[in-house]
Amino acid sequence: MRLYVNIDHVATVRQARRTDEPDPVRAAVLAELGGADGLTVHLREDRRHIQDRDVRVLMQTARTLVNLELATSPDILELTCELKPAQATLVPERREEVTTEGGLNLADEGNRRSLGRAVERLRAVGVRVSLFVDPDPDTLLACRDLGADAVELHTGEYALARGEARGMELLRLHRAAAEGRRLGLAVHAGHGLTYENVVPVAALPDVEELNIGHSIVSRAILVGMERAVSEMGALVRGASSRVLEPGHWVPPIGF
Repeated sequence: MRLYVNIDHVATVRQARRTDEPDPVRAAVLAELGGADGLTVHLREDRRHIQDRDVRVLMQTARTLVNLELATSPDILELTCELKPAQATLVPERREEVTTEGGLNLADEGNRRSLGRAVERLRAVGVRVSLFVDPDPDTLLACRDLGADAVELHTGEYALARGEARGMELLRLHRAAAEGRRLGLAVHAGHGLTYENVVPVAALPDVEELNIGHSIVSRAILVGMERAVSEMGALVRGASSRVLEPGHWVPPIGF
């Protein structure tokens, strides 16, 4: 299990005052020292947090791998092809959303064509491509057909659910991860994961990578980035692999 730390919200604090601190690239260094396996940044079309400069400097300084999240905006796609991060994750974007609200809509033919062109272009320059999707079998099949290397399962519904409903969402993620692996896709997961809810997802046997940002950055304000990443890493890597059914799911202490 790999832990990728999303540093977007360090930039969110900086952009609140339109100044030069805190620097997300410095936060990335501390995340690596805390044991992060990789770094994730989302360069949005509206540049609400991460800026082009952040991505360029991060690519020059990161000692781990960089996962760049992006929509299919032409200028951002062009920059991604220029910088060639180890991985690009294509995500949906809406200007009015606070954060990404769900997976890519692959039922729409226009979306599929746009994504297919982006996947082809990124892979042509050697960038590994992941698609951020809801845990739905038909969507996973479409991802394979588009030529993606990996999928990132949207865990937002799991994070919002409670009690038995969360158990059902966990089972949904488990089945989607198994189907993704069967289709030959690497399976990642992320969105809304916290120190309180991450362990059951980290225990899913077919998930190999988690992307976590807000919860880590929030804790880092109180205890520091290195410690916050180290604590999350301990939870993620300590999760035992097991098949989880709704009737056997037990929430962690403090849930």
